[in-house]
Amino acid sequence: MAKAHWPALAAVALAPILPVSPASAAPRDPLPPPPLTAPPPGRGSAAAATAPFGQGQRGDGLLLNGSEQRAAWLLQAPVGSSDGPLWLPLEVLQGQLGFSSRSLPDGSLDLEWYGRKLLVPPSEQRPLADEVAVEVSRLLRESGVTLAVNGATLALELPPPQLLAVRSSSGAASGGPRRIVLDLEAPALLRSDAAGATLAVASTPAQRQQLASFGLRSRQRPGVLLLRLPPAADTTRWFTLGEPARIVIDLPALASAPDTQPPEPEPTALDPRLQPLLGRSLQWERRQLRLGSQPFRLNAISLDPRTAPLELRALRADSGMEGLNLLPNLARRWDALVAINGGFFNRVRRLPLGALRDRGRWLSGPILNRGAIGWAPGQLPRFGRLRLLEWLIDAKGDRWPVLALNSGYVQRGLSRYTSDWGTSYRALSDGETGVLLRDGVVVRRLDSTLLTAGVALGRGDGLVVGRGGSVPPWGEGERLQLDSRPSDPLGAAANVIGGGPLLLQDGRVALEGAAEGFGSAFLSQGAPRTVIASDGERLLLITLQGVGQEGPTLGETVQLLQALGIRDALNLDGGSSTGLVIGGAQTVMGRGVAAAVHNGLGLVLRRGSRPLAGTPATVGEAGGLPLTADGS
Repeated sequence: MAKAHWPALAAVALAPILPVSPASAAPRDPLPPPPLTAPPPGRGSAAAATAPFGQGQRGDGLLLNGSEQRAAWLLQAPVGSSDGPLWLPLEVLQGQLGFSSRSLPDGSLDLEWYGRKLLVPPSEQRPLADEVAVEVSRLLRESGVTLAVNGATLALELPPPQLLAVRSSSGAASGGPRRIVLDLEAPALLRSDAAGATLAVASTPAQRQQLASFGLRSRQRPGVLLLRLPPAADTTRWFTLGEPARIVIDLPALASAPDTQPPEPEPTALDPRLQPLLGRSLQWERRQLRLGSQPFRLNAISLDPRTAPLELRALRADSGMEGLNLLPNLARRWDALVAINGGFFNRVRRLPLGALRDRGRWLSGPILNRGAIGWAPGQLPRFGRLRLLEWLIDAKGDRWPVLALNSGYVQRGLSRYTSDWGTSYRALSDGETGVLLRDGVVVRRLDSTLLTAGVALGRGDGLVVGRGGSVPPWGEGERLQLDSRPSDPLGAAANVIGGGPLLLQDGRVALEGAAEGFGSAFLSQGAPRTVIASDGERLLLITLQGVGQEGPTLGETVQLLQALGIRDALNLDGGSSTGLVIGGAQTVMGRGVAAAVHNGLGLVLRRGSRPLAGTPATVGEAGGLPLTADGS
């Protein structure tokens, strides 16, 4: 959610930042993000030749070959017409249609679907509701997709083609990575998630048997082929090719060939390790709340972390800060019995935009003094707002403020990157310069050409990047010291995750979204919400969704939480990112579709603990939360 209100990742031609004296050693405030309003159309954009962005037919329902989901859309055409520029969220294009995308150094999106390419510069990426949207009407129509509008619902239809052939690489025989290619007679809709994919194609029994021999279980329904991935296939990659139309499935390596593996067991409702905990040390509430005449759906996981055999953990990828993952895959990677999505990120760049600290290591620093929590195992979290105050001190004693650490938030001045960012760093904006540090000593100066090409980051390396005309002044051989401290004690905790805005603190309303850099449209819109909270005794992982409407505004979220007796609460990412995974199954999807996220929060079994044996309580039995927020 709210990816569109973040600062654009583009160079800013501003004056270089200067060192500050110890007497005034406070880092300059980062540049505030632009408000959540559509920028003017870029030169040559489809919108420029028609109505201004925002005008036209819009809605929040999609029908993809008859399959319904909630997602914003905008068709810039008069009522009664379906012929005009169509704007769809990036998440829908990737997760529901099968688009491939990659981000270019200037912030452009390089999209591809069955061999048809679309380059979308930053000026033509528009905020739509709380997502990043792009204009794709020409590409879809050229591929045979038809559009029809019925009120607030947009129907996209693409006749299911025949699956012509199934092919596989020889890597399966040796236990290596396997590539499976599906040859199609025409493009098809492709919806993928953590468990597999839904392909809008027709297949034969012989083809499905062939898929099974490659480790893919399948089932044919009218116009739809359901594919299920084998176990431990979290890193599977799906993409399409054109001329002829093909769907490519890259599966990870297996210890043995697919046809020698035992049959995959049928899924169970919940991880058996979770069953004995429910109703005892862990409570799962599923209720419908009401605020005035508006109903909202609540899911809340609660526990006392001081006594429960579970502890809260940050969930993130092993490979660094670049990239997105489905929440069930993150939960599986860290063996989390329960997981919710975490903080904000840039969906285009696939980069974090907020605090993430795991077991004492800052993986990504906080931005804009936004809300965050800090916690240690076995304790309730502390809630507040957080900055990371950092300076580099040179041999002269000059202190140079560092504005961001391992962050996708681009701003004028100096930013710092470590090997926790990944094995390399590539420029996020034009004209960057930098210095590479090793054990605190400058070992190399880097110009924009080198940073654009990419610089390797080894363990112990540090990279200082200057943007917006700021040029790191130090030469090779100079030694620098780092002064780093959090603005709030919560930042000294072993684990930290950021979101925003902070909603409640010590029982008082703490919602000050503008002070945390959120735009007015973001603050007033309704959307699915993910919240981490505490009532002073328990930790709560909460999702809130609308019933027949978008969801609560942030103000309504505060009212709902107060009625539930919550004392402290932090808003996390939401919208399509909102997700709840329980016992391996994703039970909440913000808009009915599992969207990729950057990080999450999970409950993992404490080392050495065992769930109690016995019959668990029925889900929703445990008390503590009222049926409706207004007492009805």
